[in-house]
Amino acid sequence: MILNRRHFTIGLGAIALTGCGAPARRATGGGDGLQPVPNSSYDAWVAGFERRAEAQGFSKALLNDAFRGAGYLPGVVERDRNQVEFRRTFEDYLAIAVSDERVAKGRAAFARERSTLEAIEARYGVDKYIVTAIWGLESFYGERKGDIPVISATSTLAFDGRRGSFFESQLVGALRILQAGDVPAARMVGSWAGAMGHTQFIPTSYLAFAVDFTGDGRRDIWADDPSDALASTAAYLDRNGWQQGVRWGNDVSSGGLQPQPGGPRFNTTANFAALKRYNNSDSYALGVGLLADRIAGAGPYGFTFPPDQYGLVKSDRIALQNGLTARGFDTGGADGVIGPNTREAIRGYQAQQGLPVTGDPSQALLAQLR
Repeated sequence: MILNRRHFTIGLGAIALTGCGAPARRATGGGDGLQPVPNSSYDAWVAGFERRAEAQGFSKALLNDAFRGAGYLPGVVERDRNQVEFRRTFEDYLAIAVSDERVAKGRAAFARERSTLEAIEARYGVDKYIVTAIWGLESFYGERKGDIPVISATSTLAFDGRRGSFFESQLVGALRILQAGDVPAARMVGSWAGAMGHTQFIPTSYLAFAVDFTGDGRRDIWADDPSDALASTAAYLDRNGWQQGVRWGNDVSSGGLQPQPGGPRFNTTANFAALKRYNNSDSYALGVGLLADRIAGAGPYGFTFPPDQYGLVKSDRIALQNGLTARGFDTGGADGVIGPNTREAIRGYQAQQGLPVTGDPSQALLAQLR
């Protein structure tokens, strides 16, 4: 497989970039749209869904408990609509997915959970560093599991209808989890899309693959103890083709094969395909593999990328960010990724200097800021 600077779309749960809002209360406002707001059409939809759910064997008591405090979350709909347009280059993705911070936290998390991860590897045959890397990408090692009520999120998205049948199936799956007693409704929280726990299982994947590794009678992927979640991830990969003792792949950019102009080249194995079963994205699977290698002790990847559309390489973009911050226009860090914060800082600097306000980086701008 060959990757260049092509763009890709971040999918559900592809990478933990931010935390989520606080648990919602019904019929209250909220500036981020993650607090329920009154919506009579949603209420009518829920009433119809509850009738369908009772016909499938769910008790009225369970449904009352599940929907107590649940409500329509406009912010969830907004995120679902916007995420299809959220695009990054592969280079930018790796700058975030395999950042120095994520590597350092991954090594610390691995050291902390090493005995558990080794026991999981022994049982399921899945590389312990791969499991740790997925943990890092999905929830930043448990720091960003999400705290949006899953019943509210999935029912809102099912009602909205853009992917109504998919999210109704997730809502039914969430009810089955409650029915099984693995978690009470108040603790069933996750991302805006209903992905849950340390490694962000959607309800149907939880039902199919989650395991009780601790032996306490519950498959608790939400607990501070990540054991069940990490083991569930290994079980998922094991049942989706992971081959014990085989690497995910390797970079061959500097070898005898001619890479596609514009980016690195990789040889991959069947285990790369298994990683894509977890998230069907080449960039995600490469991010997992490269992060796992770093957590295991490898140094920074050696391949490079060509200049971007503005004629800048990563070191140029970092220098530009540092220059803006030094002049009082905070970019929120210097990682070489030209995101919203950096563009806002550029606009501020351009306005101050009497330049056309575009928010775009350039070689001329970099020269002024050096």
